[in-house]
This record gives sequence, C-alpha cells and structure tokens, in this order.
Amino acid sequence: MGYRVAVVGATGNVGREMLNILAEREFPCDEIAAVASSRSVGTEIEYGDTGKMLKVKNIEHFDFAGWDIALFAAGSEPTKIYAPKAAAAGCVVIDNSSLYRMDPDVPLVVPEVNPDAIDGYTARNIIANPNCSTAQMVVALKPLHDAATIKRVVVSTYQSTSGAGKAGMDELFTQSRAIFVGDAVESHKFTKQIAFNVIPHIDSFLDDGFTKEEWKMVVETKKILDPKIKVVATCVRVPVFVGHSEAINIEFENELSAEAAQDILREAPGIMLVDKREDGGYVTPVECVGDGATYVSRVREDPTVDNGLVLWCVSDNLRKGAALNAVQIAELLGRRHLKKG
Repeated sequence: MGYRVAVVGATGNVGREMLNILAEREFPCDEIAAVASSRSVGTEIEYGDTGKMLKVKNIEHFDFAGWDIALFAAGSEPTKIYAPKAAAAGCVVIDNSSLYRMDPDVPLVVPEVNPDAIDGYTARNIIANPNCSTAQMVVALKPLHDAATIKRVVVSTYQSTSGAGKAGMDELFTQSRAIFVGDAVESHKFTKQIAFNVIPHIDSFLDDGFTKEEWKMVVETKKILDPKIKVVATCVRVPVFVGHSEAINIEFENELSAEAAQDILREAPGIMLVDKREDGGYVTPVECVGDGATYVSRVREDPTVDNGLVLWCVSDNLRKGAALNAVQIAELLGRRHLKKG
C-alpha cells in the first residue's frame, strides 16, 4: 500500500520539479494530485517521464481528507490559507515557503543534516523546507561541523534567477535578447537590469541593512545546524537560469586541514567533491542542473584566521534547494512515521 500525495503549486517551477522527482525516485504513490490556483484548472501536467498526465485541480475546492502528504510549493500567501486546512484534515504538509520555517512548533529539516528533527512534526502536522541557499550550505557544513565545530561562517551567494520563479528566468531571457537586438531593456521582476549584471539585493531590506534573504540564511542555519554558530551573509542575484553558488568562509574551534576536509566531504551524504586544483577542476552552475548533489570545490585553508577554511558550493536550487529536499523529507517521514510504502 502506497501514499496519496498532493503537490500544491504544481504548475510552478518547483511544483513541476516535485512531480518529476517523485516519479524519478519512484516514491510509492497510490494516487498523485496536481493542485494549483483557479487560473491553472484544467491544465494537464506530465507526472515526470511516466507519460501519465495529471489534470490540475483547484486548490479552493480540494479536500485534503484522506490524503497522506501534501507538498506545498505555492508561496506564503496561499500556504497561509490552505496548509492549516490540510494539516487539520490529517494530511502532513511539507512546505517550501518561508511561512513556517522559524515557527518553534514546526521542524525545519534537511535530511542529511538533522533527520531527528522530523519527529516534531506532530505538533502542527507541518514540516518546513529551508531556503534554497541555506539548504545547500548546511549540507556542506554539517560534516565539517561534526569534525571540528564551526564558530563562524561568512558566505556570499551567487543566486540564479529561477530562485525568483518563472518570471525571474523570463526577465533574464527577454533582457538578454533585447540587448543583442538593440531593443530597450525593461526591468519588472528585479530592481535593476539582471542581464549581464549582478544585483546585491534579494528579498526586502531590513532595518539593519541586511536583506530578508540574508536574515533567512542566518536564522535557518542556526535552527538546522547549531544555534551557537555565527553567520553573516551577502546574497546576490546573478544572470544564471538555474543553480545557486556560494563562496563560504568557515572558522572552526579546532584545527582542520584542507586535505582532511576534502576526505570528510568526499564521504559525506549528499555531497559530491570535485576539487582538482587545475583548469576546469571545479563545478559551476551549468554542470549541476538536474542533479541532486551539493557540489563542493576549491577547498583551501584561510591564512587570515586560526582554523579557517574557504570553499565553493554549487547546487541546483530547484532540486536540493527546494523540490528534492521536500521529497527527501517525505521519504524520511514515510520511513520513520507513516510506514506505508
């Protein structure tokens, strides 16, 4: 006997990727529902590469009673309305929005990092998926923290336009085309031109000068990994379609050489170490697209602090940063609690 699974926000970038990954990983579904807003009702979406077409159902009329798991990729506003209804109906919600991440009664889970946290899902019947940039970073940090105890992290992100949804990707495409053919460049989704440019601004500004995206990386890392770790982030949007990159500077309590760190990362779950120290011996966003791994390259010692390392981390933000992590949470939930598949 398998699960009845609903994907809410199924027509968006992340929702479609959730359907692809559920099919790709052969998640034990007896029934799968594609759910979205009234605008998408009647649209048909393929369930991965199975050839099975799913007709989109209207979230306003969808009854979650009898469904086991709902993967939400609908954004905070619809989630605020419908996630509590699903949870109250006995359906476990795995939410990709930021709405519940810092709720003390909702576990924030990256299965390779803090799988035991999932046991707290019963408080609200909701599990939160972390921010895309946080997810890949904590996967890389966890084994190093276990080995030498991280004191402080300084991270600069290079985040792709798909992190801003289809509209972000479309704006990069249309602006790039406009520049090539000599048309005027218009910005609608981003605050400045994204084509052939970088924008040091993701999400809204806070009173202290940081952005909300930078704040998310700080507080989510503390909740997932260790509240004692000091984190500071600078988050930058770059003209890439898919794949987030991060330059991470780490300060440890104890000594950890670059060679030892490479050995640890090579064996760590969810990580692919590609660090050849030669031309092309590292991973860029183009190579990570469609892959579930968190790639680590450029591991070296930081001579400006005691016990410091610097590394480069790349991952497909639609996969490990969102859809894959949500499906991995569903798999973990099944193994530990629901036990149907």
